[in-house]
Amino acid sequence: MEDLKIVNKGLEDEMEIGGYRLCRWKLALVGVGVVCTGGFLLLLLYWMPEWCVKATCTRTTVKEAEMVLLQSTDEFKRWFLAKVRVMLAPGRDPFDDLDSQTTSTSVANGHTTHNSQSPAQELIHKYAEYQPVQIRYFTLHSTKYYWSDTSQNFEVFTGLEDLEVTCSTVHSKHSAGLSRNQQEYRRLFFGVNEIAVKVPSVFKLLIKEVLNPFYIFQLFSVILWSADEYYYYAAAIVFMSVISIATSLYTIKKQYVMLHDMVAAHSIVRVSVIRANNEIEEAMSTDLVPGDVMVIPSNGTIMPCDAVLISGTCIVNESMLTGESVPVTKTNLPNPRQGEKGDEGDGFYCTEEHKRHTLFCGTNVIQTRFYSGELVKAVVVRTGFSTAKGQLVRSILYPKPTDFKLYRDASLFLLCLVAVAGIGFIYSIVLSIMNQVPAKTIIIESLDIITITVPPALPAAMTAGIVYAQRRLKRIGIFCISPQRINICGQLNLVCFDKTGTLTEDGLDLWGVQRVENKSFLLSEENPYKESLVKSSFVACMAACHSLTKIEGQISGDPLDLKMFEATGWILEEATEEETALHNRIMPTVVRPPKQLLPEPIVSPDQDMELYELSTGYEIGIVRQFPFSSALQRMCVVTRTLGEKRMDAFLKGAPEVVASLCKKDSVPEDFAEVLEDYTKQGFRVIALAHRRLESKLTWHKVQNVNRDHIEANMEFLGLIIMQNKLKPETPGVLEDLRRANIRTVMVTGDNMLTAISVARDCGMIPPEDRVIIADALPPKDGQAAKINWRYADNPTKNSTKAPRLEEVEISLEDVTQGDELKPQESYHFAMSGKAFAVITEHFQDLLPKLVLHGTVFARMAPDQKTQLVEALQSVDYFVGMCGDGANDCGALKRAHGGISLSELEASVASPFTSRTPNISCVPNLIREGRAALITSFCVFKFMALYSIIQYISVTLLYSILSNLGDFQFLFIDIAIILIIVFTMSLNPAWKELVPRRPPSGLISGPLLFSVLTQILICFGFQTLAFLWVSQQSWYNRWTPSSDACNLTSSSNISVEHNDTELDDHNIKNYENTTLFYVSSFQYLIVAIVFSKGKPFRQPSYKNWPFVLSACSLYAFLLFLLFYRNSAIDDFLEIVCVPMEWRLTILLIIFLNAVVSIFVEGSVDLWGHRCVSWLTCQRRKVPKARYMHLAQELSVDPDWPPKPKTTTEAKPPPRPENGSYQIIPAS
Repeated sequence: MEDLKIVNKGLEDEMEIGGYRLCRWKLALVGVGVVCTGGFLLLLLYWMPEWCVKATCTRTTVKEAEMVLLQSTDEFKRWFLAKVRVMLAPGRDPFDDLDSQTTSTSVANGHTTHNSQSPAQELIHKYAEYQPVQIRYFTLHSTKYYWSDTSQNFEVFTGLEDLEVTCSTVHSKHSAGLSRNQQEYRRLFFGVNEIAVKVPSVFKLLIKEVLNPFYIFQLFSVILWSADEYYYYAAAIVFMSVISIATSLYTIKKQYVMLHDMVAAHSIVRVSVIRANNEIEEAMSTDLVPGDVMVIPSNGTIMPCDAVLISGTCIVNESMLTGESVPVTKTNLPNPRQGEKGDEGDGFYCTEEHKRHTLFCGTNVIQTRFYSGELVKAVVVRTGFSTAKGQLVRSILYPKPTDFKLYRDASLFLLCLVAVAGIGFIYSIVLSIMNQVPAKTIIIESLDIITITVPPALPAAMTAGIVYAQRRLKRIGIFCISPQRINICGQLNLVCFDKTGTLTEDGLDLWGVQRVENKSFLLSEENPYKESLVKSSFVACMAACHSLTKIEGQISGDPLDLKMFEATGWILEEATEEETALHNRIMPTVVRPPKQLLPEPIVSPDQDMELYELSTGYEIGIVRQFPFSSALQRMCVVTRTLGEKRMDAFLKGAPEVVASLCKKDSVPEDFAEVLEDYTKQGFRVIALAHRRLESKLTWHKVQNVNRDHIEANMEFLGLIIMQNKLKPETPGVLEDLRRANIRTVMVTGDNMLTAISVARDCGMIPPEDRVIIADALPPKDGQAAKINWRYADNPTKNSTKAPRLEEVEISLEDVTQGDELKPQESYHFAMSGKAFAVITEHFQDLLPKLVLHGTVFARMAPDQKTQLVEALQSVDYFVGMCGDGANDCGALKRAHGGISLSELEASVASPFTSRTPNISCVPNLIREGRAALITSFCVFKFMALYSIIQYISVTLLYSILSNLGDFQFLFIDIAIILIIVFTMSLNPAWKELVPRRPPSGLISGPLLFSVLTQILICFGFQTLAFLWVSQQSWYNRWTPSSDACNLTSSSNISVEHNDTELDDHNIKNYENTTLFYVSSFQYLIVAIVFSKGKPFRQPSYKNWPFVLSACSLYAFLLFLLFYRNSAIDDFLEIVCVPMEWRLTILLIIFLNAVVSIFVEGSVDLWGHRCVSWLTCQRRKVPKARYMHLAQELSVDPDWPPKPKTTTEAKPPPRPENGSYQIIPAS
């Protein structure tokens, strides 16, 4: 036996793997066990894959395994089982070049196997001199894992990135295309390029659904009831189960079909592939493998794989993946080898890092730009499920289970019911033996107790509330693809918001420009649209430095670029395909000012008209674009002005970045102050810079030059100030959330001070609260990582210049004295993405303390947003995330409740999508979540009480060897329970959010207290009625001739006639009738008692279907009690009792109702206090980690950190347990 190995190490789906091989004697033993248990053992092994493997196999090394057992390393510890298969191939490595080899790469160890595939055999025939190699692999979750001799583990081949190719290698070694043989060889490993969502057959789905433990239990119940001659009730349960299974199958099938259609649309297209001999051949996209070179057609296409552009440019709509409908320009991958200085900057190719050069699967290429005679080519990087779209589909097909206390507690609750059933089981056996009942009856009646205690309608009842909530959400424009999450949304106590497009308007408005001349800022101007500025570098930069393009005559692109370009009033012209084809190089995009802005030149009479037009023309051609990169926070273009010899470079981006790339003497001295002034007021600031390029830089050299050569020694031109207005709904919604004690956090890609300003404007940070900026610096030159703390001051609205950060001196005493009452609300942390990364790596013990009060997280990359959500969840917050889908996909998926404000297909990643494009959907979702959660509790409590009430009735009746009749069971379960359960779930959500949160689990003090008290009340009143009836003067053992009601002779005969067949069960008697009446009313009493309204749901009297059902049932039961109808009495097998006893039953029921309502009211009022009084010794330790932390920090004198102080991570040699002395991750 060997240690467990880990596959997918460090990834989200990391798993431990163990190897097993089949054992014959174990298989034989299991076979015997299956026969002896009537097939039940087989079911048990089906439900428990780990038991199945351990019961039928012996442990072996992973290398020699026939089966592998995998267990996820996350908190869910799920088990998976996979069969190891063997294929024959000419080599082990998909990237081996078979054509150039003469000897075999490795030798197989002997015998062939029947698992080989036909394409592999064809290849082996082609390469007859090769010794075929056996390759072991298994498939799990649409991913193939191959055995690797080098790592001695199973590995996944994702694509070209496995080779760790550099950018120059992509151009030099992978741009020529593959031969057909190489392609076929690679396809053995990478499979068909297709994201195949197989829609399972109805039969397969049916088997899977029916083998659910719950339906097996129902099947067992039905067989038992049939054996006990309860045919009608058994038939009713079968009917309900069939409807439930059919509905479930329909929903699952519909989801599969929807996903299949979404994926299948355009997934198989015809593509042009370049072969190794430079031939172009047509092929199906399913044949593509990593390393193939495909030609992107000029009229666009839907990408069938992930590919990196090696020549030309493309305009792509990536809404399928990102949710952003703005077209993106993709340029070819830079080739550092052709640059001026050799290999400088030649990094490894990575889809994430080079996404501006990568075309992703499922995205729509709208247009391509190309050189004449040169095609737009892309090298296939990943295919099938390894692509970006494939990963998205996999996350939908194989989602992580939703871990929620309610569902765990529900299982515990059922176990408690099973335990109660066990007691009844033993009691009925002992009682029956004492009364010498036949063995068959003993078995049936004992098992019957179990089926009574575990209610068969429970799953249907639990889902009803969620289905109704989903419908209500749909009505207010919120769509849900993961209904189980609705309940979890009722628990949210923290919501993260993206800023742009979520809290603020999507577009930015140009507020003004501030130009720089002679190293100092000029006064700010409202608009650059002036004749005097038309030929200035500042306006040229605004007009040329963008990635805008014309699609069907309309200029489109990034909204910010668009606003800037429109402010100049210039005109953008693009070359048509015909013009591009005529010239021997790419025709640049041209921008020029409108005629009316150009100064009128003086015309001499003898001047040539053509020359005149040329001299008046002022045009700028964009020769090369370096697209905007969020990692670099800038974009750059190389342009040539008409008639000029030298080219110009224009740069725009984040002011701090642009200033760092400019000559020091061109940046004004008060740059930092001016920038801070604008950002504190919430403006988005963009800086511009310019540089004249050397004359030796020709057009061809520019096409291959590295951007670092261009983006250096720039001249600082000035600032563009954009205004990002808050959406009108934002402040109100945030105030509602604050009043409801729900924390709000801003996670944005924008500048820190802008984000803090917006947070103050929208009320996320109250005006009196302090903001502490955590500036974390990574280890440098042997120094440990450190955090500099500084306090951001409150913005002074009326002053023209805001004071600088460093001037703020504030001692901790000042802060805490002013806010002694609420210390936890007196300060907020703000940090940038860079600081967050350093803190995550070097200050792990400090991270929980920072996220406890962190309100602004600026300049956050998409994966950092996900990490933040995880960090918040790790301190037991229930986290909601609201974003516009663009770069929030990961965080939306990871949060407990993610709401996307984008209606595009990216919303597939998010459990909820809102049609209203503002954050007003957040409180609505939380309200509905709370209502659904409380409904689940009500239903669960009611179903538990229903089974216990019935259990009490049956147990009492067993003591006199009686039972409830078939139609009595039927009436209770169908007429009372089902109608009540499905109508009590209809209460709509309460109008506003309240500060109190509903309990998260069923196992909470007040809830259990409520259930236990109601059980005791019901038990007490049923026992009282049961014992009291036998004490009545008229009471004697009931026989068909009994005359407690002075029956007429005719009805006596009919009763006698009917009784002959029911005599065995002793159903008809005074105890049975009394308990039937009392218990029927008890079901209605607990339904009303448990139907809670305020503060999470509307009161029950507003739920008219429930009121109508309850009143109708009350009326019918009272009618039954007081009006003698022999037909109904015979049907329900009840006997006649004197009027005085009926009035006594009514009194018992009335008293029961009064006591139940009073006790439940008391539990609501004093339940919390009673429970905390009973458990006073543990009261002070809060359950949630964040509460525990807040308690600790409130008495920590060194927290929050003082301004202008520094916290250092301890260097590795001496690990200590002091404050934040963390060993940096190496």
